[in-house]
Amino acid sequence: MGMKPVAWFSEVGITDRPTVGGKGGSLGELVRAGIAVPDGFVVTTAAFEQFLSALEAKEPIRPLVEALDPNDLEAATKLSEQLRARVIGDPMTNEVEGALKAALNQLCPDQRPVAVRSSATTEDADDASFAGLQDTFLWVLDDASMIEKVRECWASLYSVESMTYRRKQGLPEAGVAMAVVVQRMVEAKCAGVMFTRSPTSGDKSVITIEGAWGLGSSVVSGEVTPDKWVLGKITGEISQRDISDKHARQVPAPEGGIVEMENAADIRNAPCLTDDDLQALRAIGRKVEKHYGKPQDIEWALDQDGQVLLLQSRPETVWAQKDANPAPVVAKEADPMAHVMGLFTAGAKK
Repeated sequence: MGMKPVAWFSEVGITDRPTVGGKGGSLGELVRAGIAVPDGFVVTTAAFEQFLSALEAKEPIRPLVEALDPNDLEAATKLSEQLRARVIGDPMTNEVEGALKAALNQLCPDQRPVAVRSSATTEDADDASFAGLQDTFLWVLDDASMIEKVRECWASLYSVESMTYRRKQGLPEAGVAMAVVVQRMVEAKCAGVMFTRSPTSGDKSVITIEGAWGLGSSVVSGEVTPDKWVLGKITGEISQRDISDKHARQVPAPEGGIVEMENAADIRNAPCLTDDDLQALRAIGRKVEKHYGKPQDIEWALDQDGQVLLLQSRPETVWAQKDANPAPVVAKEADPMAHVMGLFTAGAKK
């Protein structure tokens, strides 16, 4: 693929994770598998490396992180503030900034808003799921804001959580890079997550679907308890329906970003998905699982026309790890919401 600052989803796949990160590789892979995904591009690690090299030519960054004691919270906080300020404050090279603006113009000649999402190269690997340590920004309105958000994603590599996580894992800083996904925003009627293996029992014969009105960020932030269904993977039989009181939803704000809105009484307790929607999701979940050859945790949105779009798919890790290292005692049943909160990163910036 060469080391270009920008790669389109159609040009990449999961094997390109080192240059486009977990999210970028997954979205490219979904496009290749014929799954509907909102169109977009990835700001590759080449752009990040070029930017970081320019910064490091003035003053080191990576050696400072490597010297950090992960248990010294005060030092980590101080270093995080210092490094993030540099990443957010220093100008991008003309080549990178020009490439990003040209790509956005090609993606959204109609000036549609985009989502800007971190895609760490170590994220979403089967063995190193530290989703949620990086940032996501929704409803970004123009190229200046997009470039600012790309920098903020880069800067999130130097959050206290990210740096101390890497130090505790002993990951060399030389291998740490950040790609960023820029994707046309879906004005979601409803959104949520789908597990092609039960998050509570590990059962591979069912698909669990959770969703709420509006953007998926309301589920992530824990503001709203989602509706939940369990379906037979092969039969499509719906064995469980838990419809919750969804008091609010997150919608686009006119000036960019998102705001919370109260739901009208008539939809608060109404299921956000019809049985037809559930069967459409099940069919897509099966297709994605078959493509990858293993159970998946999937983020989805339903647009205003009722089309299902996937925003992300990653290997299911909780039960895969239990299978790899079976515990001698019966494990306590996991809390499915805690699982959702931990892995669903399509949401608003924390």
